[in-house]
Amino acid sequence: MMQRLILKQSQSQKLSPQQIQFIKLLQLSNSNIESEIKKELEDNPALEEKVILENNDGQEIENQVNYNYSKQSSKQNNNFSKERNLSNDESFIENLQTQVSYLNLKDEELIIAKQIIGTLDNDGYLRRNLESIIDDIAFSENIEFNINDIKGVLKKIQTLEPAGVAARNLEECLLLQINRKKSLSRVENIAKKIITDTFEYFKNKQFDKIYEKYNVDKKILNKSFDYIKSLNPKPTGGHDDSNLTEYLIPDFIIKKENNELNIFLSSENKTIGINKSYINIYDNLKNKKNKNKENRKSYDFIKQKIQSAQWFVDAINQRNNTLLKTMKTIVDLQKKFFEDGDENELKPMILKDIANVIKMDISTVSRIVRSKVAQTEYGVFPLKYFFSESTIKKGDDLVSSKVVKNKLLEIIESEDKSKPYSDEQLENKLKENGFEVARRTVSKYREQLKIPVARLRKNY
Repeated sequence: MMQRLILKQSQSQKLSPQQIQFIKLLQLSNSNIESEIKKELEDNPALEEKVILENNDGQEIENQVNYNYSKQSSKQNNNFSKERNLSNDESFIENLQTQVSYLNLKDEELIIAKQIIGTLDNDGYLRRNLESIIDDIAFSENIEFNINDIKGVLKKIQTLEPAGVAARNLEECLLLQINRKKSLSRVENIAKKIITDTFEYFKNKQFDKIYEKYNVDKKILNKSFDYIKSLNPKPTGGHDDSNLTEYLIPDFIIKKENNELNIFLSSENKTIGINKSYINIYDNLKNKKNKNKENRKSYDFIKQKIQSAQWFVDAINQRNNTLLKTMKTIVDLQKKFFEDGDENELKPMILKDIANVIKMDISTVSRIVRSKVAQTEYGVFPLKYFFSESTIKKGDDLVSSKVVKNKLLEIIESEDKSKPYSDEQLENKLKENGFEVARRTVSKYREQLKIPVARLRKNY
């Protein structure tokens, strides 16, 4: 039997070490990029925290150039940040301090804020009375404040994340969470009244007394009870601050100013560049006419370190430009959401839509989106939040799956808890609202929303 040899020719593309490192920098989150820069500063003595430009050939050293890679945008620098209970290596107190730094407080207000945050319990409550805080500041800082000064700063701290932080009691904690919403449904408004006026009855499960007090259908009141139960009584989860509590510092800040949406990177302000001493040594060795073996070795070593340092500076700058370009495209495509904060305004959007605009590979966009979050005036959101896992037809239009989920949640919240809707009934309700959705999709979305089946939702 004859064996035939077949030769095949194929092409493959291999990434250079620099390209691999750039991809690595690109996918790092805000918290991790700082660590990477610190590591690079430690590993490469030719790198320091200022920039002096040297070309890739190591020929000439130019004047100082500022490669400020934080809070850059096409417009101007700015500060604004909150956090969300997601992931990072900061403690709860450290995270609040970081958030406060973006509130643009006056020096006197910062003193008060520092005292309030330092007084918070592990569960995020402020249990020390305001008069005592005044006394504490007078003792430690020798500055007198009045009660209104303290209340004013406390109100600002209570706008930070997680919702309910710095509340003085459980009722205030729950109300802070409710008041985060721009508009309240009837159920939420009643829940707010219950917390304000009859919370003792609620805590003691004296529901009959609440039924008697309010001239409202029992079913509506029961929905309000459920809503109150869904709120978080411990903003921080009660973690000890000595342990690192998981919170997230956003990578991007989107702020509306003068009817324009401005985008900023939220990294700490640093500049990095080439070490002057290394440049001087490099120049001296380069200008020597007769280089011995030792001098040549030193010359080559220093040249390599300088080129490596310069590449890292350029890579950081390129990374930030790429991130800003990506975020700008997301904002442009989801402009209505960033202006109004209405989730129902989110348009269907996939990674390819972004890749086509910024002229990059889908895998690059995926790396950016996977680990980054954005702070908006309506909260902190992972970039993945703005993309649709799928689309659903509503009439002649396509809508994001989030819109369908919101409608599904709305239907379930308004159902009679003594006769909750089955998935088939939910399917029919969605179709009545124009959504072309299958029952298996309804079940899938319900599970993703962590809503139990009908028999487990039955109540009161």
